[in-house]
Amino acid sequence: MSEKLNHEEFIKKAIVSLRKEGYKGIHTVYSGFNEAFKKYFDNEDPIKATNQLAKENKIVIRPVKGGVMLYLPEEAPAQATQASDALSKMGLS
Repeated sequence: MSEKLNHEEFIKKAIVSLRKEGYKGIHTVYSGFNEAFKKYFDNEDPIKATNQLAKENKIVIRPVKGGVMLYLPEEAPAQATQASDALSKMGLS
């Protein structure tokens, strides 16, 4: 490895490389991402780095059982139904 990747490069590479066939994102725990991030970046916190990139709209984070899923912005699933949509479907709006 010649030059070390920055957080954004590492995370985007991980999303593309670690996802299972048919999936667009990776589970941070089950894919091994968290441990790989800590090892590559000398025990830095992957949560802090992923949250920062999500704030900058460079990745998308979706909560799931046992952790979170990471996606590239152009491949993320649609956001969960908004409250007003849910109320409308329930006939309460």
